[in-house]
Amino acid sequence: MDQNILEVENLRTSFRTDAGLVRAVRGISFYVKRGESLGIVGESGCGKSVSMFSIMGLLGKEAIVEAEKIEFEGSDLAKQTKKEMRAILGNRIGMIFQDPMTSLNPLFTIEEQIGYPLRKHCGLSKKEAYQKALEILEKVGVSGAKQRLRQYPHELSGGMRQRIMIAIAMCCEPGLLIADEPTTALDVTIQAQVLELMDHLKRSFHSSVIVITHDLGVILNACSRVIVMYGGLIMEEGTTEDIFCRPGHPYTAGLLRAVPKASGDKLVPIPGSPPNLLHPPTGCPFTSRCQYAMKLCNEYAPALTQLEEEHKSACWFHNQSVRAKKGKLDF
Repeated sequence: MDQNILEVENLRTSFRTDAGLVRAVRGISFYVKRGESLGIVGESGCGKSVSMFSIMGLLGKEAIVEAEKIEFEGSDLAKQTKKEMRAILGNRIGMIFQDPMTSLNPLFTIEEQIGYPLRKHCGLSKKEAYQKALEILEKVGVSGAKQRLRQYPHELSGGMRQRIMIAIAMCCEPGLLIADEPTTALDVTIQAQVLELMDHLKRSFHSSVIVITHDLGVILNACSRVIVMYGGLIMEEGTTEDIFCRPGHPYTAGLLRAVPKASGDKLVPIPGSPPNLLHPPTGCPFTSRCQYAMKLCNEYAPALTQLEEEHKSACWFHNQSVRAKKGKLDF
């Protein structure tokens, strides 16, 4: 196996609220190989973004983050001081946030926002940072770079702001880039350009990428391996081909049926609603929405079962004794 740049074991994240403890992430383990693109997909509230913010230590005081291991490039992130984490974030780990309009500071020019991490993490002078900022803007396809550096975020289009966010995230050539819904609110043409740009920069800087999204089309075009999350747990993981061609979990199959098709076939929505994580179910979180659910599914949460070399699914139908009685799932 290729060397892993990130390894996470049994990550659990809860939030203190007036109503009680919300268990947003309930024990997930995963890895990211050097140079690969990993997609994390699922409905809103499934825990995909919270997982990444937990790893980076970007959640507020109301959050409770626990894990057996969060290891990045051989260092345990859970044991880093705030100062040490600041040296890693924006330097060895880059982040593209969901909404560039609210993520970019409206009070500072683009030059100031790109130049800060270059001076802070790379030790460049103001003049050197300016030249480097010009270079990175040209790499991400921003026309009239000198003019753009003098502008403020509100003076730029949505697609241009997203390119600026990518430039800031990639300016220190991080080993890991995390993109949270990188194509939200962009039209289809700009979406394709942003994904192509991210792939080009990944190959140029030999970086690993985690793409967080609810859009399976983005996953198909941008990722080589996929994790499917639901109810704060991992339901399935495998190569992109595994997930799209041989889904092993009813939830994954439901997501695929809900994707618009060129043929114009009617979309098939998943009935019901996600579980309330104030009171998470003891069994499989998808039970109430699953047409294959059994009594066993309500009582016990299934572990991830190995289907192929990199393909795993958390469904009781992959248990040999259950399959012997019930037969094989037919999606």
